[in-house]
Amino acid sequence: MIPPRETMDYDVLIVGAGLAGLSAAVRLKQLAAAQGRQISVCVIEKGAEIGAHSLSGAVFEPRALAELFPDWQQRGAPLHTPVRKDGFLLLTRQHAIPLPTPASLNNHGNYIISLCELTRWLAGEAEQLGVEIYPGFAGAEILYGENGRVLGVGVGDCGVNKQGEKTPAYVQGMALRARHTLFAEGCRGSLTKQLIARFDLAKGAEPQTYGLGIKEVWEISAEKHQPGFVLHTAGWPLDSNTYGGGWVYHYGENLVSIGMVVGLDYQNPFLSPFAEMQRFKHHPSIARLLQGGKRVGYGARALSEGGWQAIPKLSFPGGLLVGDAAGFLNVAKIKGNHTAMKSGMVAAEAVFAQLDNEEVTQYPEKLKESWLYQELYAVRNIRPAFHYGLWAGLLYAGLDLFLLRGRTPWTFHHRPDHRQLKPAAQMPRIAYPKPDGIISFDKLSSVYLSNTNHREDQPCHLQLLVPEQAISLNHAVYDSPETRYCPAGVYEMVMQEDGAPHLHINGQNCIHCKSCDIKDPGQNINWVTPEGGGGPRYGGM
Repeated sequence: MIPPRETMDYDVLIVGAGLAGLSAAVRLKQLAAAQGRQISVCVIEKGAEIGAHSLSGAVFEPRALAELFPDWQQRGAPLHTPVRKDGFLLLTRQHAIPLPTPASLNNHGNYIISLCELTRWLAGEAEQLGVEIYPGFAGAEILYGENGRVLGVGVGDCGVNKQGEKTPAYVQGMALRARHTLFAEGCRGSLTKQLIARFDLAKGAEPQTYGLGIKEVWEISAEKHQPGFVLHTAGWPLDSNTYGGGWVYHYGENLVSIGMVVGLDYQNPFLSPFAEMQRFKHHPSIARLLQGGKRVGYGARALSEGGWQAIPKLSFPGGLLVGDAAGFLNVAKIKGNHTAMKSGMVAAEAVFAQLDNEEVTQYPEKLKESWLYQELYAVRNIRPAFHYGLWAGLLYAGLDLFLLRGRTPWTFHHRPDHRQLKPAAQMPRIAYPKPDGIISFDKLSSVYLSNTNHREDQPCHLQLLVPEQAISLNHAVYDSPETRYCPAGVYEMVMQEDGAPHLHINGQNCIHCKSCDIKDPGQNINWVTPEGGGGPRYGGM
């Protein structure tokens, strides 16, 4: 007999302890304190600790932080490296051509940060205000009332019972109920995806489009380090039909954040975003910076690039979508942390005003009145302009950002990423060089640096909805692209004794980037939440 679930009740439950969720929690407590009211707020996080799954470039715009905490400097917020210089390069195979830095990438007043550190700091501020925060608690299912209203979430068991013994399954954990539940899971959240389908939240919106960001942190020699220097690149190693670019940010004590974003609407199934990132580091202008240095961190994460026209309906009975779960990234700025924070703050203000309502209808309206809405609206056409290639995209971006400033009467459309792959027979193979172990590396040694861990006896959180489709469609038509777009070596095509191909899933390698859930051509891979505490454990990323 299965024992009944333990239940905990709150006024507001927040799923996800990133900047969006924590900003919402802080703002709720601030509003309650200002009016002398009591409001119970709980935040759950699937990572083993706060910040463990937080990953970004990251150049941070402190606008929303200053609204949340005007005295953030006195409070010790970990913004230590102000941006002092911007650069923008167009790369060819051997050359780097300086270009004018786009206005959207002018980072005066911004900071190069570790998102993990900022997230942990913000969690500490939230706890001081009375917010309950529980890391290692994975939202495994959505709880609904008889009328279909969201009542909270079922939290997956963390794999250990009260006697300290491992449990065989995790679906029995605790039920967390709330008057309102905010979903702040980040890009392509597993519960958010269910909510969008159940409440038809994407009706009338453009398809969301995504990028995969792959990041490394390096320690370099002091004479090469330029604290506060922010460099962005376009062009090589990507071809002109593939959206993406690289970055190098100098911060901290001789540290650089280096990485690439590759748009997941690419066409060639032989393309590997991970291998493109490794190749990027061998460009002469990058390699001489890294030579003699040491790689100390690795991670990858998908990001929502659809912008204003791809934002779904944000409220539904009992809940709201905030942060990158809803897609508030500003692609032109390559920034989403300040917008995530602002969305969480606006959501908190709306929830506080309508705490007794069935649905918080004020949230979308309050967003439309905020600078967040205006910021995203002005750059809505930048990302889809690159559907026509690098040169057309750069030309349009220049016209829109410098001359038109987003005041156009048109809005460009998006295309679903998973439908853009062309059959392998129609595309050229890409011969990637073998990693040298000095500047470029393989996937498994990279995953090691992410401190990724999943209990081996837990159910696999990467589900094939139709197992045979991995062979009949992915392998037969697209030459198993999941073995390339995954940046962690999760998917491996092996030959069985009878010579038949078989897709082997190394779920313990998964770094929760969500690329497989997004890019699979038949939408056959369903990423569900693993046991709480599993996945990467980023430190200073």
